[in-house]
Amino acid sequence: MRTLLKTSTRTTTAALTAALISASVLSMAPAPAFAVPAGGYADLVEAVSPAVVFIEVTTRALPANSNLPPNMPPQLRRHFEGLMPGQSQPQQGLGSGFIISQDGQIVTNHHVVEGADSVTVKLSDGRSFDADVLGSDPLTDIAVLKITADVDLPTVSFGTSKDLRVGDEVVAVGNPFGLGGTVTSGIISALSRDIRSGPFDDFIQTDAAINRGNSGGPLFDNAGQVIGVNTAILSPGGGSVGIGFAVPSDLVQTIVADLADDGLIARGWLGVNIRPMTEEVAAVLGYDAPKGAVIEAVGKDSPAEAAGLKKGDIITAFADTPVEELRDLTRAVATTTPDKTTEITVLRRGKEVTLEVTVGTLAPKET
Repeated sequence: MRTLLKTSTRTTTAALTAALISASVLSMAPAPAFAVPAGGYADLVEAVSPAVVFIEVTTRALPANSNLPPNMPPQLRRHFEGLMPGQSQPQQGLGSGFIISQDGQIVTNHHVVEGADSVTVKLSDGRSFDADVLGSDPLTDIAVLKITADVDLPTVSFGTSKDLRVGDEVVAVGNPFGLGGTVTSGIISALSRDIRSGPFDDFIQTDAAINRGNSGGPLFDNAGQVIGVNTAILSPGGGSVGIGFAVPSDLVQTIVADLADDGLIARGWLGVNIRPMTEEVAAVLGYDAPKGAVIEAVGKDSPAEAAGLKKGDIITAFADTPVEELRDLTRAVATTTPDKTTEITVLRRGKEVTLEVTVGTLAPKET
């Protein structure tokens, strides 16, 4: 059976507790672009490694029996509860991140620091710092930390992900299984992967080995720029089989800037329930394949209602974004600045209609 795993890990102090390994990643100091020589990536890795950070997380203490499987037979449950009377289980995890500013801003995954009581960042030179979580976004699995040092810190720089091509060389640096800084290389296997993890699925797929412990680590191009943040693997047994996923750097940069500002993500909201177009409707409309987002319901007092959208409308474009599938619309709306007025194009009874909609603000989810 194939399993999709976040590449992070938490370990506990008591028996039978589930392990979730976080990731560590090598980040890079500002450095000239490297053409990868025949000899390999040694120069690139040497340049980026000073900005690598390893993240140690301690989460809330839980009752001793809280991690026992809910379907465990009663006799077995009583046995293990008896072995751990009155114990609590503070969970500890290891993770990765990379420094993006000399004043100590660090990027990692949301799932690495989720629920953390304390976060410690360790640099490759052995220095250790307490870190604050400036903000964390579960929908994109990106978090921003901050440490304070008495000297300027080595940093990495982002490259753009929009110009990536399948077959481009990439390098991942991380902390698989807590082993410490580990470098793997490969290529981009696919782009814009939807792994059904959320509305912002647009992952870079790579065959560079990514394992538990690589979460939050950067994926570099061969110029030494971060073009993705490693976040998940597809694996039958928990180890790398050459199918790893990274959040594209263009999205990461947008989220990081928003989180670093006030710790919150301001997302647009339309207020509709949508579903895919059916094959039958596509055939009637003369399409080769289904496309667009069919409105199933319009929320009361929503921006969609105010704009005049109706049940049965098929949204084909939002602003300048064509809507081929549902995630095109969800991403386009969510990344639109709240209170901005934009055009939305729909098919209504076979005719194209253009409306103006003033996007609302999506209420934040409890995390």
